[in-house]
Amino acid sequence: MFTGLVEGLGEIQSLERRGPGMYLVVNSPLVADDAEIGDSISVNGCCLTIVELDGEAMAFELGDETIRRTTFGNHGVGDVVNLERSLRVGDRMGGHFVSGHIDGIGEVDQRIDDEEWSTFWFRVPPAMTRQMVSKGSIAIDGVSLTLVDVEDNRFSVMLIPHTLEVTTLGRKNDGDSVNLETDLLAKYAQKAVGNIG
Repeated sequence: MFTGLVEGLGEIQSLERRGPGMYLVVNSPLVADDAEIGDSISVNGCCLTIVELDGEAMAFELGDETIRRTTFGNHGVGDVVNLERSLRVGDRMGGHFVSGHIDGIGEVDQRIDDEEWSTFWFRVPPAMTRQMVSKGSIAIDGVSLTLVDVEDNRFSVMLIPHTLEVTTLGRKNDGDSVNLETDLLAKYAQKAVGNIG
């Protein structure tokens, strides 16, 4: 479980196909510092398990399901990713409950910059917006954000200068893809309401 508060950025050192999956190596001095094999790390919002450690480099194995549901198939060596270590019992909850299980991919539909601030509109399948409400929570590439407006096939968020600077979202432009995780409580509510009657 994660909070959606990015701890730092990592750089992809290698990303190669292995059978039906991928082998990903990410370099991050901060996150690798106290990491151990078997730890869960949020990499651009996706919960991945460390399978090897070599100094500041952490290796992960991605299955076919992960590749299909995320943007990892579009990444390459040198790309930067958001990283967060898993939540520990007793840690402060500054964002919202983020499972690290990606629901789907969204696309930047429009970026509106206002001095150092930005409003982003993301285009998504209508099935995802049914799990969103204005002022609710969304995780975009692992970043916990508040929904501003929600339409049938897109939604908006406003990003403060700090978020634009310390996460990969500040590098996004129209047409770029992102990993999305809708709010966990919204999923359960939708399931419960759908089963009534």
